[in-house]
Amino acid sequence: MHPLIEVPALDRLLRRQTPVVLLDVRWHLAGPPGIESYRRGHLPGAVFVDLDRDVAGPPGPGGRHPLPGPVVFESAMRRAGVSQDSMVVVYDDADSTSAARVWWSLRYFGHERVRVLDGGYRAWTEAGHRVSTAEPEVKPGDFIANPGRLPVLDAEGAAELARAGVLLDARAAERYRGEQEPVDPVAGHIPGARNAPTSGNVGVDGRFLPPELLRERFAKLGATDALDVGAYCGSGVTAAHEILALNLAGIPAALYVGSWSNWVTDPSNPVATGDD
Repeated sequence: MHPLIEVPALDRLLRRQTPVVLLDVRWHLAGPPGIESYRRGHLPGAVFVDLDRDVAGPPGPGGRHPLPGPVVFESAMRRAGVSQDSMVVVYDDADSTSAARVWWSLRYFGHERVRVLDGGYRAWTEAGHRVSTAEPEVKPGDFIANPGRLPVLDAEGAAELARAGVLLDARAAERYRGEQEPVDPVAGHIPGARNAPTSGNVGVDGRFLPPELLRERFAKLGATDALDVGAYCGSGVTAAHEILALNLAGIPAALYVGSWSNWVTDPSNPVATGDD
């Protein structure tokens, strides 16, 4: 299944009353909680999913957004109405940063029928489609979490991939270079990693670039389907966006879920700064 769905295609599905589970996963690293945006207006029938509570485990040595346990994720998706055969469409404000983490998580836990609304809530409203403030009554789903369906990296695997393959750092360039670090206690990047900010995966409208442009972008960084590729960020959220962009480009890639927030918990892990 193609990982993206455009607004007109989703609108057609909903008008035909095709069963679709809509997940609103608006989330802001710095700003009001996503639930406030959801309550002001969301796609009709959409259920709010809390990225911190439902799509990540408690922060700690594993990072700020480690993988949730299978039971936790399974319960969250069931509460949202996800069943084994559900068509799921996930969206956020616009650029798919948090939606991509839910897309990746559902795929990792064995659910294939999931797509990201390209352009998110902004694209939906700009197209003139109606929104709702009503919270729907949800029939609990029967989703069963079956982890391990997508490749993941730990710190050791990320270090090896930076030496022997291609490890992409999805954070902004100034964080990669160690010039500023607004969240984690140590600034810099994993030695050998190559900087590929996720902002370069989308246009000004928040929609993903065409696959051929994404392939060109990643090829310039040495990432092709002929090599082992992985991605990390600060805590494994924007890196999932990188995994989705790589998927669109036809390049399989592994996610370092713990990312930089896990890497810096071990003082023996080396840290690089500047342009690698």
